[in-house]
Amino acid sequence: MTTTSTVPAERVLTGDRPTGPLHLGHYFGTLQNRVRLQDRGAEMFVLVADYQVITDRDVADRLAEHTENLVLDYLAAGLDPERTTIFAHSAVPALNQLMLPFLSLVSVAELSRNPTVKDEIAHSRQTGVSGLMFTYPVHQAADLLSCKATLVPVGQDQVPHLEVARTVARRFNERYPHADGTGVFPAPQPLLSEAPMLLGTDGGKMSKSRGNAISLGATEDETARLIRGAKTDADRRITYDPATRPEVSSLVLLTALCQERDPETVAEELGDGGAAALKRTTTEAVNEYLRPLRTRRAELAADRAHLRQVLRDGAVRAGVVAEATLAEVREVMGAVV
Repeated sequence: MTTTSTVPAERVLTGDRPTGPLHLGHYFGTLQNRVRLQDRGAEMFVLVADYQVITDRDVADRLAEHTENLVLDYLAAGLDPERTTIFAHSAVPALNQLMLPFLSLVSVAELSRNPTVKDEIAHSRQTGVSGLMFTYPVHQAADLLSCKATLVPVGQDQVPHLEVARTVARRFNERYPHADGTGVFPAPQPLLSEAPMLLGTDGGKMSKSRGNAISLGATEDETARLIRGAKTDADRRITYDPATRPEVSSLVLLTALCQERDPETVAEELGDGGAAALKRTTTEAVNEYLRPLRTRRAELAADRAHLRQVLRDGAVRAGVVAEATLAEVREVMGAVV
């Protein structure tokens, strides 16, 4: 008898590597959407990708601390462990076993052309490219397909990784269909936020590893200092024009997101105020918006044991789902004896 599992209309998997605190780019890029999906009843899986920390570095520095702090940011942002399964990658062995058959479905040439992998390699902390770095998109495919995710909240820069997962799902279904011809895996769809990518304070991609991000847990003074140092341009007139004025427009957009307003209106009101007025307005908007989140974060940080329990409970729930998927994969591949 074929082993199949019932998947809800919306099953979501997303997550982050525990390499440092989450920042505003994470919040408006994916975290906000995760909370919205949770609140509308989607079945949510949020992965702490601890194994993937060593894709671009030699050691997983302060891994336990960063893992707990990632859970802390999740809960402060509004994810509810009663409704969202939060778990660590390394705690679910079945998930990682799926990577082996999936690697046989993707060529070396395809992996080498992946633009996100190219960018990560360019900013890698390693002197050479590890096999884990090179196969990172397939590792993510195993994450997504282990729970048969149908929706994936991502930033624009992660769409190429998702395409690899979709390719793996399609090829596996073609090569190993069920007896009735149906496939094992759905093709996960991307869910982009209204702000797929905010620029960092240096004008580049906002990133934990590049030192240009405003973390969710930063103090108001730290936030003000970081925004004061943000790159702008010499034009005193504030406009919202991402194509020709990306740095100024990113600050305008951040202000608009925090105030739940239109960026063009924000820019028009600032008018000839210049960069100083823009940065002052952005600082006030960010600190006001994050104040409730930061208050919750401070309260949750007082109980680290609760954060670890959230991960243990999540690993049990995620393990049941991944084991069922692995059993189905083994069956259609003829590996069951």
